[in-house]
Amino acid sequence: MRRTVFNEDHEAFRETLRAFIEAEVVPVYDEWFAAGQAPRDFYYKLGELGIFGINVPEEFGGAGLDSHKFEAVLYEETARAGVSFGGSGVHVLLALPYIKMLATDEQKKRYLPKFVTGEEMWAIAMTEPGTGSDLAGMKSTAKLSEDGTHYVLNGAKTFITGGVHADRVIVCARTSAPTAEDRRHGISLFAVDTRSEGYSVGRKLDKLGLKTSDTAELAFVDVKVPVEDLLGEENRGFYYLGHNLASERWGIAFGAYAQAKAAVRFAKQYVQERTVFGKPVAHFQNTKFELAACQAEVDAAEAVADRATEALDAGELTPAEAASAKLFCTEVAHRVIDRCLQLHGGYGYMNEYPIARLYADNRVNRIYGGTSEIMKTIIAKDMGL
Repeated sequence: MRRTVFNEDHEAFRETLRAFIEAEVVPVYDEWFAAGQAPRDFYYKLGELGIFGINVPEEFGGAGLDSHKFEAVLYEETARAGVSFGGSGVHVLLALPYIKMLATDEQKKRYLPKFVTGEEMWAIAMTEPGTGSDLAGMKSTAKLSEDGTHYVLNGAKTFITGGVHADRVIVCARTSAPTAEDRRHGISLFAVDTRSEGYSVGRKLDKLGLKTSDTAELAFVDVKVPVEDLLGEENRGFYYLGHNLASERWGIAFGAYAQAKAAVRFAKQYVQERTVFGKPVAHFQNTKFELAACQAEVDAAEAVADRATEALDAGELTPAEAASAKLFCTEVAHRVIDRCLQLHGGYGYMNEYPIARLYADNRVNRIYGGTSEIMKTIIAKDMGL
């Protein structure tokens, strides 16, 4: 089955990216894994490579493209190598859409050139302790000062990927109380400078997987945020968050598919090299059947992921379609990676093998960006149920 989602430009980018990963990431990845994060200077290398500027307008130093297909190639190539680019994923996939959609021309001139080079790394802070998926229940506040020059931000956030290295964070906070008719009313978005007085990074969280991405707790105590750093309009933050969820869920879906594809690659290589009872593990019928079943699931997930990619680039990916893609691809990845780990036997449980790290990394896909249960709720509602 011929794949049509990528063209020659994407394949040229793939070759460049694969060479970069082999030279700059693979040799030091174990060090990153042990440290629990990628080094800050690595992000400058990604800036030099042009990773951060693909979808940034040319006037701000980017390539001026309007496509997620290069991101898709990045998902496939990092998964193929069994590595990640640390917490930089939120910089492009999550933060950039808000800047492009909400920032004024003046803000874009201030934000985007440093965004492209990696001089300013961005994260987004939505989740709070005790709220989880209930974003309307957030307690962080941002009150406008009497002179109208700044907001005073107070509160706390948790599970903030990229939070340790971030130079700016898009913080969601309440500028008005919710109304009886709409709990979601009153949330606003701010591009907060992490060097501000009263801003602090708490614990770097010790996660089950995604060990090289820095995930942290954040706290704000009377942080002064200039009014010039309000993104969009006051009190419309919840609407903005919902607007970008489709692209976020596409990223999780495509990343999960790429992980499943990589798992089959790792397992196939292992069973061809590993010998038991005098034969390569690949010679046993059970091995062939298991890998064949996994490959069939990966083929299906690839078709779903590619279709969602085309729809996203065309501006036609609906919330329900994004939820469906995320649900299907993450559930497929869960099954495939588990079965591929089983084929490794005891070695599959050792972190020196990429399948073990992939198993742990993959688990969060069914939680963040909306749990599988939330995805089912969205799909069912779209079905009229």
